[in-house]
Amino acid sequence: MKNDNINTLFKELDFDISEPASGHKDRFKKKLEEQHSQSKKQKHGRLTRNLWGPLFSIAAVLAIAFTVFTGIFNENSIQNKGDLASVSPQMKETKQFYTQLIETELKALNAENSPETEAIINDALTQLKKLENEYKKLEKDLRDSGQDKRVIYAMISNFQQRIDLLNEVLEQIDNIKSLKNQSNENYI
Repeated sequence: MKNDNINTLFKELDFDISEPASGHKDRFKKKLEEQHSQSKKQKHGRLTRNLWGPLFSIAAVLAIAFTVFTGIFNENSIQNKGDLASVSPQMKETKQFYTQLIETELKALNAENSPETEAIINDALTQLKKLENEYKKLEKDLRDSGQDKRVIYAMISNFQQRIDLLNEVLEQIDNIKSLKNQSNENYI
C-alpha cells in the first residue's frame, strides 16, 4: 500500500529523465570556475578593504597624537613667552642680573638669622612671596598683552622692590646688631 502511494506520486510529478545535451559537463565546470574566480576577486577586494580599515584607524590615532603633542609644545612656548627673558636679549640679561642679586641678598639674609632677627626675616620672606605672586601675574599679563612696555616696566619694578625690601631688612638687622653691641658694652 505504501509503495502504491509513492509510485503514483512519482508518476504525477513528471520528472525529466532525459540525458543532458553534449558538453553539459564542460559548461558546468566552466561556470563553476568562473564563480570561483569571481569569489576570489571579491575576497581579495574585501581583504583590501579590511586592510584599509585598520590603516585608517592607525593614521587617525597618529594624527590625533600629533595634534595633542603640537598643542602641548605650543602651550609651553606660549608660557615661555610670558617671561621677561623672552622679550629681548637685554631683558634676559636684566632678569639674570636681578635674579642673581636677589639670590645673593637672600643668602646674606639667611646668614643673619638669629632669635633676635627671626621675626623680621620671616616678615621679609612673606613680603617677598607676595612680590613673587605679583610677578607671576605680571608674566600672565605680559603673555596677554603681547609684550606691552608698561608690563615690562612693572616687572622690572617688581625686581627692584624685592631688592629694596631685602636691603632694608639687612639694614634693620645691622641696626639691631649695633644696638645689641651697644647695650652689651654699656652692661660691661
